[in-house]
Amino acid sequence: MELTFKDGVRACIPTLLGYIGIGIAAGVVGKAANLSVIEVTLLALIIYAGASQFIITGLMIVATPISAIIFTVFLVNSRHFLMSMATAPTFRRFSLLNNIGIGSLLTDESFAVVMNAIANKVPVNAAWMHGLNLTAYIVWVLSCLIGALIGEWLPNPALFGLDYALVAMFIGLLYLQLIGDKSKSLKNRLIAMLTVAVMLILLMRFLSSEMAILLSTFAGCFMGMAMERKV
Repeated sequence: MELTFKDGVRACIPTLLGYIGIGIAAGVVGKAANLSVIEVTLLALIIYAGASQFIITGLMIVATPISAIIFTVFLVNSRHFLMSMATAPTFRRFSLLNNIGIGSLLTDESFAVVMNAIANKVPVNAAWMHGLNLTAYIVWVLSCLIGALIGEWLPNPALFGLDYALVAMFIGLLYLQLIGDKSKSLKNRLIAMLTVAVMLILLMRFLSSEMAILLSTFAGCFMGMAMERKV
């Protein structure tokens, strides 16, 4: 049975709590940085990246040069190259327009969902992926808008646990992926994750957090590919 757009929407539902919590927090922070409601909403529409939106507003508060902001955001978002390369083979049979749409709205969360589906042999397609991505995109923008609107009455999102929503969501996604993998590759994935963790701890001592995360991710991908080829 071929998956539909609605199936993609349903697949996105478990991640929505994370989008809502962090989106509201991003809106509140944006308002605290003296951005208007429209500016916060445009930031969500155009940038569409939680970490980058927090970075942009934070750097704006301390009057950072625009060139430094652009470079920092590029560095933080460079992980999307890796995510796009990992998902590209699955959607290669679809049109260029479909692939542009999928890649443009791919996030850490939707990447985790689609990779979990691929690992469990779910026959994902472009319609399913569009349902997943567009649902996340709409909820994120609306959450940022709500955060900007209530920013004056919610000065500290951490008091409500909103700062932990994204972490909790990723823990849940990781758990679902591990318990859903009944193949021998489970051991390989654990080794790859351990590689990332060890590399991150070591590199954080010498590099910025952004570069440490990027290089650790490359190391984990390399280890995962090496282990899979041995199977």
